[in-house]
Amino acid sequence: MIVKSADFVTSAVKPSQYPEALHPEAAFAGRSNVGKSSLINTLVNRKRLVKTSSTPGRTQLINFFTVNDRISLVDLPGYGYARVPASVRRNWGPMIETYLKGRETLKAVVLIMDIRRIPGIEEQNFIDWLKLYHRTPILVLTKADKLSKSAQKKQRQAIGAAIGVDESVLILFSAKTRVGKPEVWSAIERAVLDEHPERTRLKPRF
Repeated sequence: MIVKSADFVTSAVKPSQYPEALHPEAAFAGRSNVGKSSLINTLVNRKRLVKTSSTPGRTQLINFFTVNDRISLVDLPGYGYARVPASVRRNWGPMIETYLKGRETLKAVVLIMDIRRIPGIEEQNFIDWLKLYHRTPILVLTKADKLSKSAQKKQRQAIGAAIGVDESVLILFSAKTRVGKPEVWSAIERAVLDEHPERTRLKPRF
């Protein structure tokens, strides 16, 4: 996608605060320190559209953006950071599940994982949510530049096995080198703009 404009719309914690559903949406989710903000900024060719912080867990709202006045990108709060107050961690689940379940224009969710880490229970629960609410998953492994080619291959295989998908659907991405940027945009466009996107096959975990 050629990005001509990218604008912040609003922040929300509940449906009554969501912006009017004018465009199909792709949401972004992942652990607090996984590089989610850097991924979104790289996609839209901006350095600070999505604020980044040296302190993980700062994003505690659902943030809405528009690209080319055609697609909405939604930045979901990061999860899994132990220093975030317990009250915030308790509120995260219901807030995100309400959005995933009820937002009629949500077409796909980009689940971002650090290629250096094997996904844990949080990622597995999130994937279960996506299956439950029939949301198209786009699975991205960030920080690919941190590993050698051989290590990338090994981790990609291990992560695919851990979450029950074929490794070929896992997109390698680096905000530093921009590897994977076209592939992420292509997956978003297929899922968000096509009427019948090809869904990533998620194997049952039972």
